[in-house]
Amino acid sequence: MALHAPVLVLKDSLKRESGAKVHHANIQAAKAVADIVRTTLGPRAMLKMLLDASGGIVVTNDGNAILREIDIAHPAAKSMIELSRTQDEEVGDGTTSVIVLAGEMLHVAETFVEKNYHPTVICRAYTRALEDALAVLDKIAMPVDVNDRVAMLGLVKSSIGTKFTGQFGDLIADLAIDATTTAGVDLGQGMREVDIKKYIKVEKIPGGQLEDSRVLKGVMFNKDVVAPGKMRRKIVNPRIILLDCPVEYKKGENQTNAELMKEEDWQLLLELEEEYIKNLCAQILKFKPDLVVTEKGLSDLAIHYLSKAGVSAIRRLRKTDNNRIAKACGAVIVNRPEELQESDVGTRAGLFEVKKIGDEFFSFIIDCKDPKACTVLLRGASKDVLNEVERNLQDAMSVARNILKNPKLLPGGGASELTVSATLKQKSSSVEGVEKWPYEAAALAFEAIPRTLLQNCGLNVIRTMTQLQGKHANGENPWVGIDGRTGDIVDMKERKIWDSYSVKAQTFKTAIESACMLLRIDDIVSGIKKKQAPGGGAPKQPQIETEGDADTEQMIPE
Repeated sequence: MALHAPVLVLKDSLKRESGAKVHHANIQAAKAVADIVRTTLGPRAMLKMLLDASGGIVVTNDGNAILREIDIAHPAAKSMIELSRTQDEEVGDGTTSVIVLAGEMLHVAETFVEKNYHPTVICRAYTRALEDALAVLDKIAMPVDVNDRVAMLGLVKSSIGTKFTGQFGDLIADLAIDATTTAGVDLGQGMREVDIKKYIKVEKIPGGQLEDSRVLKGVMFNKDVVAPGKMRRKIVNPRIILLDCPVEYKKGENQTNAELMKEEDWQLLLELEEEYIKNLCAQILKFKPDLVVTEKGLSDLAIHYLSKAGVSAIRRLRKTDNNRIAKACGAVIVNRPEELQESDVGTRAGLFEVKKIGDEFFSFIIDCKDPKACTVLLRGASKDVLNEVERNLQDAMSVARNILKNPKLLPGGGASELTVSATLKQKSSSVEGVEKWPYEAAALAFEAIPRTLLQNCGLNVIRTMTQLQGKHANGENPWVGIDGRTGDIVDMKERKIWDSYSVKAQTFKTAIESACMLLRIDDIVSGIKKKQAPGGGAPKQPQIETEGDADTEQMIPE
């Protein structure tokens, strides 16, 4: 007789679905997410207006920005939303394409799941299709010279042509290329690394026109000098000292009691404080700076000594801004004034100036020699416009960074996907066994991108897709695709509609790997307790069932 150990069953708290039902539910959830962003693909894309949690309005067609604001309970849909975030963090563009492609991959797999194909077989075929697709991309990729500004401009323009700022022509593309080339660091062997988050700051100031936006050869931040009347607001070729410590008297850690017996002792105590600050200022002034910037506080006495010596000072600056100033003017951030050296003083800045823009004062440290950090100053009609321009600029900078990192181009306008699809269809005849059909279905799924582009252009999808498939089937020109603005079938080289290799490869990898992951899920078990009915008393405790109960009762309800 088999013995049963006591089994712990959490009554009313485990809900379980399994098998084909789960596969069907997951695929439907993924398709629903893909349908949300499908209309935002391509240059003729629709915009979405979203209400965020705080009641503000977001108007955008950026896949990641849209999905970030959506609150979905289904776990499979949540993991789809994560895809666009991953894509955004990795390569910064292609957030909509990855969702559309993953949704399509799952859609074509649904037929096989219904026919009782094992998910592992489908995943194996998909993985093989991914390897072959990446091989095709490598074959049709074209190297690009990162120093050729016209080629770079064309590439960045085609990536943001699908966005709201596409209507402003070269403006955003110019800003993106200027910013990334300024902040780029050579790694050798023709490779460059650009840290967009750390060393490129986007400063949005409502007012003016979008055409007034520019990339500064240096940095700007929302601060004024501490004593506006006494300190200079414009200094040419300033010597800059950056501090990470307060220039004020150190206070006691907790409560400090000092017993003073005579009135003169109080005077002595004050003199000691003054002497301490005077020494700190003397150590700083020894290096004849024109500008002192600290992340912490500056006491009134220190301000007096500095202004008396003709030194301008800025206090309580953000750590990130301080790092950018250091990169721009060649200074080193110092933790203790007594450790200052001549080499720590920044001398590469050409001009320090405080300007009033709107109601606020902004400090500019500009005209730097070979700065390794910069600020992009964006002007525009309203906050909503500026937020959308910033999102587009981030995508454009990411594309420029990807090209600097991996200088290879692919055709845009759905041409890459059609070439991959045509090649995989030909290869499917050589695939043996049951995997042949899912492999062929994956080839068809790649056509989702050009098909969606056509739908968003308002063209006859079936007729145009048939023409495109015909042109790609004989493999005569892999660069034939759709011009998203006019809907014409053209050579992408002529129209300069390009995609970055990094973005396209990442899109394929992320979409297929996530589709495989969702197909492998055959059980959804949620351990969330049901809400108590009003006045229903305390929740039940988990019960330990005995051997007798375990035989008679079903453990986990279907």
